[in-house]
Amino acid sequence: MRLNTIGLTLVLLFSFIVLKAENNSLWQLTATDIHAPYAPAPMANGCIGLLPDKEPFRIGQVVLNHVFDAPAPGTVSKVMRGINPFGLTIRIDGEAIDTTRIEAWKQTVNMRRAVHRTELRAMRKALISCEVRALRNLPYSGLISVQVEPSEDIRLEVRGYMEVPDDYGKSTVYYRELDADGNRLHLLETKAVSAHKLRHVASASTFLLPPGGTTRLRFDEKTNELYFTATLKRGETYRFALTGSICSSRDFLDPYNEAERQAVYMVHEGENRLIQAHEQAWNELWQSDIRIDGDDEAQRLVRFALFNLYASCRAGSRLSIPPMGLSSQGYNGHIFWDTEIWMYPPLLLLHPDIARSMVDYRMDRRAAARRKAMAYGYRGVMFPWESDDSGEEATPTFALTGPLEHHITADVGIACWNYYCVTRKADWLRDEGFPLLKEIAEFWTSRSVRNADGSYSIVGVTGADEYANGVTDNAFTNAAASMVLEYAGRAGKICGKDVPDVWEEISRGLRILQFKNGVTREHATYQGETIKQADVNLLAYPLGKITDAGQQKSDLEYYAERIDPHHGPMMSYAIFCVQYARMGDARKAYEMFRRSYLPNWRPPFGVLSETPASQNPYFMTGAGGLLQAVLNGFCGLQITEEGIRQVPSVLPPHWKKVTVTGVGPGRDTFVRTAAPISGKQAHSGQTPTPPHSLQAE
Repeated sequence: MRLNTIGLTLVLLFSFIVLKAENNSLWQLTATDIHAPYAPAPMANGCIGLLPDKEPFRIGQVVLNHVFDAPAPGTVSKVMRGINPFGLTIRIDGEAIDTTRIEAWKQTVNMRRAVHRTELRAMRKALISCEVRALRNLPYSGLISVQVEPSEDIRLEVRGYMEVPDDYGKSTVYYRELDADGNRLHLLETKAVSAHKLRHVASASTFLLPPGGTTRLRFDEKTNELYFTATLKRGETYRFALTGSICSSRDFLDPYNEAERQAVYMVHEGENRLIQAHEQAWNELWQSDIRIDGDDEAQRLVRFALFNLYASCRAGSRLSIPPMGLSSQGYNGHIFWDTEIWMYPPLLLLHPDIARSMVDYRMDRRAAARRKAMAYGYRGVMFPWESDDSGEEATPTFALTGPLEHHITADVGIACWNYYCVTRKADWLRDEGFPLLKEIAEFWTSRSVRNADGSYSIVGVTGADEYANGVTDNAFTNAAASMVLEYAGRAGKICGKDVPDVWEEISRGLRILQFKNGVTREHATYQGETIKQADVNLLAYPLGKITDAGQQKSDLEYYAERIDPHHGPMMSYAIFCVQYARMGDARKAYEMFRRSYLPNWRPPFGVLSETPASQNPYFMTGAGGLLQAVLNGFCGLQITEEGIRQVPSVLPPHWKKVTVTGVGPGRDTFVRTAAPISGKQAHSGQTPTPPHSLQAE
C-alpha cells in the first residue's frame, strides 16, 4: 500500500516516534571477542572514510573521496589515503594501553547515530569508552570522544600524533599556537605532497578538554606529539575528545589554512554541538529507511547496507561511489557500472538528492567521454569503464574491460532516464537529461552494425560477464543499448525535439539470441561456460527487456548454476531474488536472498566482501544489490515513466511485513505484507498500473 503525501509532517513525526520506540538492538552491531576474525566496519561521511581497528584507540586508515594521485609510467591513477590525524595513545600510571592490558573489550556500531564505540577495562584500573565519528555535518573532519572512569586514583597521559601513509613523497609535521578570540589554541598540523606531486594534502588536529580544568596541552618536539596529563580520582568521570580535519587541493585552493580553520571551528563549537549536528544530519537521512518485521538478522543486514551507502556519498557533492566506497583503496577508487546499475537505484528511491550527485558526476565528465568516443572512431559520448576524477579511462592497460566493456555508456543513460522518471523534473530533462541521452544514442547508433537481414549487432565487446571478451551480440550490452535508445526517443518527444528514426530502428533491431531450447544465449558463441556474474538475467530485471515469466524462469534456471562459485561477485543472486519474488515464488526468492550475502558476510559486524573467496570489504556494490532484493523484489517497488509504483511480489515465508519510508520526492511510505498479492488486488484503493517495463511488447 502507498501512503500519500498529505500530512507529511505527521508521517515524519510518526516515523521519528517509531524509530525511538523500536528495539534498539536492530540499530546496533556488536563484537565482544577481540581475538576472533575481524573485518573492520568503516565510518564515513561522503568525503572521508575512517577505518576503526580492534586495537584500542586506533584508526587504521583514512580514505579520501575522489582525491587521486597522478599515475606513474605503467600504472593508473589511485585514490589516496589521507593523512591520519587520529593517532592516539593513552597511558595509565606510565603504562600504555594495548591488547595485552585490557579486559571486557566490546565494540558496537550504532547505525542510528553513526558512531563506532569501543568499551574496555584497562589494567583493572579504569573503564574506558572511545567513540569514533566521521562527522556528517563537517565532511572533512572526524571526532574521537574518550571517557575514562577510574576505579582507583590514576595518572592519565594522552598523546595525539599524525600518521602519513606512503601515498606521499614529502611531508612536514609541525605545531601551531593560535590566539583565537582570546582563547589559546594548540594545533598539531601536517603538510604533505602526493607521491607523484599532483595533490597537496593538509591535516590539523587538537584536543577538546573539559572546561575550567588545570590541564593544558603541550608539544613534544622529539616525537612530534601533542599531549596532556591529568590526575584522576577514583569514581571521577573524565571526558576529552580528539578532533581532526583532512583537506586536499582537489577540494580547496588552500588546503593548509582550511584544515586549520576547520580545527579552530571544531574547538569553537565544542564536542556536544558537533555531536548534536552530526546526529541531526543522520536523523534526516534515516527518514528514508527499510523496516523488516519478522527477521531481525535480515533487518540488521539490510540496514547496515543502507547505512554504508548513505555514508559513501552526499547530496550536492557531484561525486559518485566506487565499489569499496570509502572503506579502502580497492579498485583504485575508480567509478564503474557499479554506480549506475547497483548502488544508484536504491539511493534514487530513498534519497533522490544523493542520487542526483551521482548523475552530476557523469554530467561533469561529458567532455572526456566525447574525446574517448572520437579516439575510438565513434560519435557522441563513450564513458570509460573505470573513471577517475578526470573522467578519462583509468582501467589498467592489461585489462580488456577498458577498451571493450562499452555497456557502461548505456548504463549511464538508463540512470539518467530513471532520474527523470522519479523526479519528473521536465526542465532538468530538457536542459541536462535529454542532451546527454542524445549523445549516448549517437554513440550506439555509430557503434551498431546492420546485418543483411535488417537486424543489428554490436561486435567485439565485453558484457557484464567479464569472462567473455571481444564477443558479438552480448545479451546485456545489446539489451541495455536497445533500452537507452528507446529512452532517448521518449525523452526527445517529451522535450518537443525531433529524434532520428534510426534510434527506434536500431532499438528494435538489436539481436537478442536464443538457444534451440529457448533459453536466452549470452552471446553469439556462448556454449554454457562458467560465467563471472549475471548477464542474461539482467534483461528481465532491471532492464525490463524480457517480460515473459516463462522466459525469465528458463533463463534463471539455466544461468544460476553457471556463476563462478568462488570468484563471482555477490550481486547476481540479488537479481535472481527480485525476479522470483515478483513471480510469486517466496521460497526460491528467499533462497536467492540468502545466497546474495551469506558467503560474503565477514565477522564480527557483517561487512560484505565482493566474492566468497575475497577479503576486501566493505563492498558497496553488493550492498546495492542486496537493497534492490528487498526494495524492488520483496517490496515490489518499480521505477516507471509515471513515477514509483508497486508491482505484485511476495515476502519470504517467515517475514510479516516490509515497510519502506521516505520514498521518492514525496517521501512516501510503501508497505508489503505477508499475504500474497495478486495482480488484481488493489493498493490504497486503486488498481496498480503495470509499469511499461513489465508490459508485453
